[in-house]
Amino acid sequence: MTEEAKCSEPQTRPAVSVVGPGDGETIILGTTRMRVLEDGSHTGHRLAVAESVLAPHTQGPPQHRHARHDEGFYILSGTVRFTVGDEDYDAAAGTLVMVPPGTPHTFANPTDQPAVMLSTFTPDLYLQYFRDLQEVLADGRPLTPQANIDAMSRYATEPATDLG
Repeated sequence: MTEEAKCSEPQTRPAVSVVGPGDGETIILGTTRMRVLEDGSHTGHRLAVAESVLAPHTQGPPQHRHARHDEGFYILSGTVRFTVGDEDYDAAAGTLVMVPPGTPHTFANPTDQPAVMLSTFTPDLYLQYFRDLQEVLADGRPLTPQANIDAMSRYATEPATDLG
């Protein structure tokens, strides 16, 4: 087959994914609303992306560590407080926070205004954790610390119990 013939054959590449402003899966976790923009199905599970809106005075998850994925947070509006070990960082709009595997971290919105952040999960492993938590709440079960720990453990994540 000639090079010219190869170029004219249909390509079997994945389709481009476009998620509009009102599109995407919505996950509600108490006062936090997450919109899944990419669940990994268009990236070969290398990357997931979600937009989260944290209501004022929203506490985040317990401080935890991921064993197998990087997590990134880009603050779109408001201020999000990140706690990494025993250090606090107030990240305003325009700030990027990258958390490598093994680093203890959590986040919260301690302000009187909503905060919006874009999160990345590389690979997409951890996104299912949020779906699992929503399922617990939808079934009417309480989101106890143990239920949270159980869900984390399914996604190579554990609480950072050696802190404070």
